[in-house]
Amino acid sequence: MVPTFDPKQQRFDQSTFIGRLSKMLLACDPSLLINSGAEVIRCKAMVDDYESHLQNLPEGVSEVEMSRKLWEAQRVAGAALHPDTGDTIPHPFRMSGYVPFNGPICVAMVASQSTSALLFWSWVNQSQNALINYYNRNASSEMTNKTFATSYAAAVGSALAVAFGLATFIQRRYSPAQAKNLLRWVAFPSAVVASSLNCYIVRSPEIDTGIPLVNADGDEVLPNETSKIAAERGVNSTTFSRALLQAPVYFLPPFMMGAIPPLKNAILRNPMMRVPMTTYLLLVCFGIGLPCSVAIFPQMGEINVEEAEEKYQNLQDEKNDGKPYKVLYYNKGL
Repeated sequence: MVPTFDPKQQRFDQSTFIGRLSKMLLACDPSLLINSGAEVIRCKAMVDDYESHLQNLPEGVSEVEMSRKLWEAQRVAGAALHPDTGDTIPHPFRMSGYVPFNGPICVAMVASQSTSALLFWSWVNQSQNALINYYNRNASSEMTNKTFATSYAAAVGSALAVAFGLATFIQRRYSPAQAKNLLRWVAFPSAVVASSLNCYIVRSPEIDTGIPLVNADGDEVLPNETSKIAAERGVNSTTFSRALLQAPVYFLPPFMMGAIPPLKNAILRNPMMRVPMTTYLLLVCFGIGLPCSVAIFPQMGEINVEEAEEKYQNLQDEKNDGKPYKVLYYNKGL
């Protein structure tokens, strides 16, 4: 059943994991990348004028059918435009472009059998991750170019330090043959640490400035005021989901190829199958793991008023007979 379209509501129940997963599966759909700029603008205009579309239904079109079209228009526009600024997000840094653009980089990292190759692809990977974190942050508080440059340097620098440290340790500790085999596992722990640091460092300026708190209708309860407590929660939950994402991407493919007899025997019979099989398994695991990891936490987080800053306490909800707010919401970003 398709609910009647309302831009302030959700198509799927966001209080359940299944509802959040359903939303993210649609949001991470790579086919969204083929929509032109004109199509995105058309969909945005359609969503902005949704009341007119619902009230003046074309002949032969039901309210359910129009709602379905409006939900799809919102999906197309939301995949390309930042919800806070309305700016267009470049294709490689959209959630729908995460797997198509980052997948080949991940394959190169897993296939790296030398320190130099691992460092290069770690740099490329974390550079893209930094930009994905930047473009999908809560942008209600401005981030200067200087702040982003500093955050990028710290995030990528820490990522390379982790990858280099692990690779150097393995090459010094084990024989060349053993080291070559073990290097394919370095991508997993280094990616967990590096991606977590990357996400936290790039988005840590949000904690310094804070993010707005809104009511259930999405309206700011204190205009021009922000909550650092909510910002920290949002950054921490996003960082945790980024860390979890690394397991299906970097751990499962090599584990499956070494533990599942048919896959293991196929590679032993034909070593040239390793790269295409790694690529296929990694992209499949990435495609499933991305929406699952993002769906762990709701995009609109909740915070009890008692746990927020004092300025948010005892605020009255005029739409609810002046009763004090008990719960407020914030956009944690993706």
